[in-house]
Amino acid sequence: MAHPDPYRLTGTPPADHRGDGTGTGGVDLTRTLLWSLLVLSAAADMATSYGGTDPWINVACGVVTLLSAGILAVRRLRGRR
Repeated sequence: MAHPDPYRLTGTPPADHRGDGTGTGGVDLTRTLLWSLLVLSAAADMATSYGGTDPWINVACGVVTLLSAGILAVRRLRGRR
């Protein structure tokens, strides 16, 4: 009776799904937009802080920065599961 070798590589390897938009690699548009928003709002927050503008503009930029960073962190932690 012949025993098949379980370590023998026969057949084709599984398809590589990276870069086809399935979320296992490739470009994630939401993440790119969130990072862009984070950088722009942080820069605007710093500019309004040093520019002497109204405090509510500085607070609004800070809130946007905090929210985008929080969403990125939550998405990263959920993606690990």
